[in-house]
Amino acid sequence: MAESQLASGIEPQSLRINQQRSWTCLVLYLLALLASISTWFLAIRAPLWPDETGAYWMISDGVSKIWPHKSILFPAYDYILWSWTKLFGTSEVALRSLSILATLAAAWLLYLAARKLFDRELALIAVIIFCLDPITIFEAVDVRPYTFAVLAVCLAIYLLLRLRNSRSLLLAAAFGLAAALILYFHLLFGTILPALLIAFFILKASDRKSLRRQLAVALATFTVASLPLIPIVLYLFRTSSARVYEKAPKLITLLATLAPRWMPIVLIAVALLALVIAALRTRTAAPKKPPSTRDFQTILIAALLGLVPVLILYGVSVGTSIHCFAFRHRLEAIPGIALCWTWLVARFRPPMLRRTFVFFLVALTVFSYWSSPAARKHGFSWKQALQVTEQNAAPHNAPVLICSTSVETNYFPIPLRTAKTSRYYAQLSYYKLTVPVVPLPRKLDAQSIQIATPFLQQAAKNRQRFFADGYIPSYSTLQWLTAHAAPNFNVRQLGNFDGYKVLEFTPRANTSPPAAPQKP
Repeated sequence: MAESQLASGIEPQSLRINQQRSWTCLVLYLLALLASISTWFLAIRAPLWPDETGAYWMISDGVSKIWPHKSILFPAYDYILWSWTKLFGTSEVALRSLSILATLAAAWLLYLAARKLFDRELALIAVIIFCLDPITIFEAVDVRPYTFAVLAVCLAIYLLLRLRNSRSLLLAAAFGLAAALILYFHLLFGTILPALLIAFFILKASDRKSLRRQLAVALATFTVASLPLIPIVLYLFRTSSARVYEKAPKLITLLATLAPRWMPIVLIAVALLALVIAALRTRTAAPKKPPSTRDFQTILIAALLGLVPVLILYGVSVGTSIHCFAFRHRLEAIPGIALCWTWLVARFRPPMLRRTFVFFLVALTVFSYWSSPAARKHGFSWKQALQVTEQNAAPHNAPVLICSTSVETNYFPIPLRTAKTSRYYAQLSYYKLTVPVVPLPRKLDAQSIQIATPFLQQAAKNRQRFFADGYIPSYSTLQWLTAHAAPNFNVRQLGNFDGYKVLEFTPRANTSPPAAPQKP
């Protein structure tokens, strides 16, 4: 009977049908992946926000000035960015395209890593979840080193999983080097290192002989490769309080990181559908297989990679005055979080439920981004405010008082003579002003008053028109300027652009210079 079926072509026909279904499923997943990646490009033409202009400032004076410009980060990304601009220019699109390429490379490495834990379908699901995450979408076009840092994270995860069935010392050295490379792009991404170390012990627990040898090689490579970072780390610890600009995070922010946007809603909907299907199944259905040791190991490793770094950042931000739970700093945990969700989605039976989960998740997320005007913005930008200022100030070469957006100006002296070339006013390196600039700190303090007081006196004496620009944290400074200039100047707001106010101060008729303004 079996021979007659084989001769009649029944089994080959069934095999062809399964292959066609497999290819159809693969094409649908690839289309879902492309749809997910499309959300990255919505903000590719957006103006640079202050942190991004800081990255441009690093390379603005040429490759020889990159190292002297460095602050708390090793300038590995800046050398890459400088090389990129030599080939593709310095437009917003060109600068953002480098980050998109790095994110695509990270997604590919995540797929290779996921293939060490799951089958092809689930590995594609892991990549789609990674690409759809709001943090990934934002950082994919961010002109900052975070995408290269997550690329190094995904490389380290991939090499770690390859070590599971390998005794290669060369592979162990490569893993140690990849772990060190993470720090070269951002020191805060080092919070994933404990997770990588614990996962290494879990993966090699059954082969203790190679564990000791590979661990020694990996640690030695990591230590040697990290030596150049020691001075930067020490400087960061000495000045850490001067860079805190966020409030302590709330628990809802942590939960939103672990289960972003539409993820929990779609999960609950598909879980309910799974319960209905299970209730309709006959009692003769095949029993579920108990979880294997390898399956338990998979979720343990995924949980380590996703939870450890984000919980460290959250704990430090809540328990100390160093609030480092910024949106972009959490990017390092997204690959691990994507692997956790993939393991959870793999529980759905039949497999059609997984596809339902993925396609609904992609549809809802992509639609919400493409239909939202806010998705085409990328943070707040000085661009429009500085353009308006230049248009109004340039005809008479009127000076401009500019409040910095850098929190460091609240702690360090302002470079009065070199403001246009200072990293505290990096926006001026990309969005140029041809008029004189008088720099002010981020907040109203003694330094602000010390700089502004003689300027107001001289402007009143010379009956000189001037302007003042500031972002939301500097509104108190703009109010102080308005109040103390009011006796001699008419004050007019030219606009509020992304939170940046532009004020114009025009001399009043028939007024005499006032006495020196008093401190509030």
